[in-house]
Amino acid sequence: MSPAADPRLAGLAAAHPYPLAFASLSGAHLYGFPSRDSDFDLRGVHVLPLAEVVGLRAGPATIERMGEESGLELDLVTHDLCKFARMLLQPNGYVLEQLHSPLVVVTTPVHAELRELARGCVTRAHGRHYLGFAATQWQLFAGAPQQRVKPLLYVYRVLLTGLHLLRTGEVVADLRALAAAARMDGIEDLIAQKTGGSEQAVLREADVERHRREYERLRAELERAMAESPLPAAPSAERALHDLVVRVRLDAR
Repeated sequence: MSPAADPRLAGLAAAHPYPLAFASLSGAHLYGFPSRDSDFDLRGVHVLPLAEVVGLRAGPATIERMGEESGLELDLVTHDLCKFARMLLQPNGYVLEQLHSPLVVVTTPVHAELRELARGCVTRAHGRHYLGFAATQWQLFAGAPQQRVKPLLYVYRVLLTGLHLLRTGEVVADLRALAAAARMDGIEDLIAQKTGGSEQAVLREADVERHRREYERLRAELERAMAESPLPAAPSAERALHDLVVRVRLDAR
């Protein structure tokens, strides 16, 4: 069964204080390497009513909640539709991945519209997001007293997602699918170490140098792909997203 089909997640989404345009799973479940103790990273978009946008008492642009709920370790983050639309117009890979996650807990026609409009938000500049994210994850991996498998998997996931996006315009976040398409060996073994153990699984010391070389190779590929990408330099969906936000706001009166 898909983790998104867990009825407890549907119940938690239904209890959200505002209507949801969509909610999906991100994090390790989306990336294809959840451990037994992985959190459920629920991400989505909520819709503030018109009175909480134009009145004196503004509603929350972001809602965050963490902790155990309904027997799940939950990490929930939702953004109001307007904030999410602004984030889509930036080179923000996180929101693209959340929007296109196949692990859907809640969906609506607005979700489908956002997915379609997001085609006009994918640009070469997204390469900067993935290069920066990969560098952060590599520092977490290489700078720790012990080199853990989890941040290394994130390094590979981020670099391969960025490469695929810049070359095709398609958002894919599942590391298994990405590694298979790139014909990379050894990823399945790393995933097995994490999923068969815990969030704290440690890499064998003898393998660290090999992964450093692979990291540097993929970074260079991503920088080259950013320079050569057929994607546009800037988004084209700003007006259409504006119209969507206005229409949904008026419908939410």
